Amino acid sequence: MHLHILGICGTFMGGVAAIAKELGHTVTGSDENVYPPMSTQLESLGIQLTQGYDVSQLNPRPDCVIIGNAMMRGNPCVEYVLNNNIPYYSAPEWLYRYVLQDKWVLAVAGTHGKTTTSGMLAWILEYAKMLPGFLIGGVPGNFTVSARAGGSPFFVIEADEYDTAFFDKRSKFLHYRPRTLIFNNLEFDHADIFDDLAQIKKQFHHLIRAMPENGLIISPIDDVNTQDVLASGCWSDTQTFGDKGLWDCKDVTQDSSGFTVLFDDKEQGRVEWQLIGEHNRLNALAAIAAARHVGVEPRYAIEALNQFVNAKRRLEVKGVINGITIYDDFAHHPTAIAYTLSALRNKIGKQKIIAILEFGSYTMRHGVHKDTIMQSLSEADEIILKTPQDESWDVDALLKQASKPTLIFTDTDKIVAHVKQHVKTGDHILVMSNKGFDGIHGKLISSLNKIHENMT
Repeated sequence: MHLHILGICGTFMGGVAAIAKELGHTVTGSDENVYPPMSTQLESLGIQLTQGYDVSQLNPRPDCVIIGNAMMRGNPCVEYVLNNNIPYYSAPEWLYRYVLQDKWVLAVAGTHGKTTTSGMLAWILEYAKMLPGFLIGGVPGNFTVSARAGGSPFFVIEADEYDTAFFDKRSKFLHYRPRTLIFNNLEFDHADIFDDLAQIKKQFHHLIRAMPENGLIISPIDDVNTQDVLASGCWSDTQTFGDKGLWDCKDVTQDSSGFTVLFDDKEQGRVEWQLIGEHNRLNALAAIAAARHVGVEPRYAIEALNQFVNAKRRLEVKGVINGITIYDDFAHHPTAIAYTLSALRNKIGKQKIIAILEFGSYTMRHGVHKDTIMQSLSEADEIILKTPQDESWDVDALLKQASKPTLIFTDTDKIVAHVKQHVKTGDHILVMSNKGFDGIHGKLISSLNKIHENMT
């Protein structure tokens, strides 16, 4: 079958393309911006890519077109597909029909931690020689790809609540029909799709309604919103994790890089790993619980996690220059920002943290979190915010909420110049964004290298 994918260069769509190619289909695709690293990955698989959406790419006519959720009415290829009655699917619908339908799907859902927890779970199953398929919104450090079909009945998927396509406004995860579900946490996000938290809860309720009676839902014991959704109707078994949950920890180090896993108050083994932060410790408990549901004993799961390497952009060290450490982190929601800062603070103690945050997501740019963002940054010693020039709300009002020195910029180069002038040996620069942030990491490293060269 010849599949043509519109919007192929996103992580999710690129993963679908890789799986389709692995299954023997002829795959082509296009995107508005075809550039590395995804373009390189896809082309290495023999997938022909087209820049833009000229309708000539649909000649010869493909057997079906997979339409990404970034595609809108008015797009030339979308209109051509509709006018010429070419069969089409959303990516989640195609994935279910041709990949997931006969699989034991292990889905990882929630506002935070999906990529990391999916990576943990996929690696645990791989370590247990279960050859899982997976589709993850990043490349876990233990793998070289973000997606594969796998060689077993088990498939791990990062289950996003974002909408499916212009013709299907349900959340993507409703197509996956998991038997094992990690329902990691729940807060308001994606203000471009949802009006309020109640709408998001409704999508999760629909997900849970479709789970089988012999399925398992794993959720944090102290997350009010997840427990509220479960209370509105649940027909599957449930397990909790966290303080006084069925899955718990003891003997936790200050930075959560070591902890003993408990199941029903019985010791299962000790995790000693590269990751830090309470959030990652909780993610680990959820992954161990999910793996147990498909037959992996917790002691093997713990062995696997002791060798786990996280995906890029998760408190990733980008460089150390003259004793100054630069990190990259995907955090872009107040809760995730607080998690990341807390983890770093527990690791480095009283050393100075300069937190640089880009308002990248729609929700952040439009001020949805304006009342909580500054509190989430309170563990930093200095705060630098990059805000959009076209914001429709009073960004300067954030300065009144700040408990630490705070500066606001609209230009990345000016941020780099400021940091270059004020940073000192021993400082930690934490850059947080879900976008590219104008290549700020490379600019900071280059700038600080020049200082170092001038000192020697």
